[in-house]
Amino acid sequence: MRDIEPRLTPARSDLAAERLRGRVEAARFVPGEVRRVAAPLAPLRRSPRSDAPLDTEALAGDVVTVYEETIEGWAWGELDRDGYVGYLPADMLGPADPAPTHHVTALKTFVYPAAEMKLPPLAALPLGAGVTVVGETEKRGLTYALLASGHAVVARHLAPLDAAQSDFVAVAERLIGVPYLWGGTSSFGIDCSGLVQLALRLTGRTVLRDTDLQEKTVGAPVSIEDGRLRGDLLFWPGHVAIMLDGTRMIHASGFHMEVVVEDVAAAAARIAAGGVQLSSVRRL
Repeated sequence: MRDIEPRLTPARSDLAAERLRGRVEAARFVPGEVRRVAAPLAPLRRSPRSDAPLDTEALAGDVVTVYEETIEGWAWGELDRDGYVGYLPADMLGPADPAPTHHVTALKTFVYPAAEMKLPPLAALPLGAGVTVVGETEKRGLTYALLASGHAVVARHLAPLDAAQSDFVAVAERLIGVPYLWGGTSSFGIDCSGLVQLALRLTGRTVLRDTDLQEKTVGAPVSIEDGRLRGDLLFWPGHVAIMLDGTRMIHASGFHMEVVVEDVAAAAARIAAGGVQLSSVRRL
């Protein structure tokens, strides 16, 4: 394989995506099968083992192109949203149709077996998860969205897919206190680049997953001295934060093990004490 980014290239020595024929060497090329994430969250791992590193997560409703499904229950595939490639539990994937019509706007919402909040919930969905709404019903003054699965979700926790929010920093602020999770991309647990990706996702913008990829592709560079506007992205090697205002930033911090707001100067000094300097600032 030559001049490719392995995290974003569905190619192994034995198998590759058909579209890569002539660009990579592989024993076999396949077109892949389009599936969707049917679980609230699906982990994407570096290798087909439950103890393998968590590289990222796909949310309910996300499209996955599956190139191989193993007898051990793993699907090797590519996430449509950001192109990330890896292994997902095959039982967390379902058919491509029906496509989601709405996404979750609450940090967490419960899926009920019927339109009744007193019933034991079947699952919990994170912010941004996609669902297919086929109708609505009201019970005791509470409106429920009826899903294609036959289940129900509180309607006020959903919005149509095309109803994007306008301020990605405000989305990030809602995630303050969410626990830090390496590889996490959801309101159940998130890392620094996952916070940037999810906040922008809710405003209708798609960005790549990892910090180094975001530093190369998101927005345009500005000088480190000038990068203090709300929404500017501050990059260190292996870390990213979002400017909240002229002096504070919000980030998913492995030091604090949650999403926090910090004074930029104090945080930069702490990080620099570990031998890591601010490397760039980018503005959307």
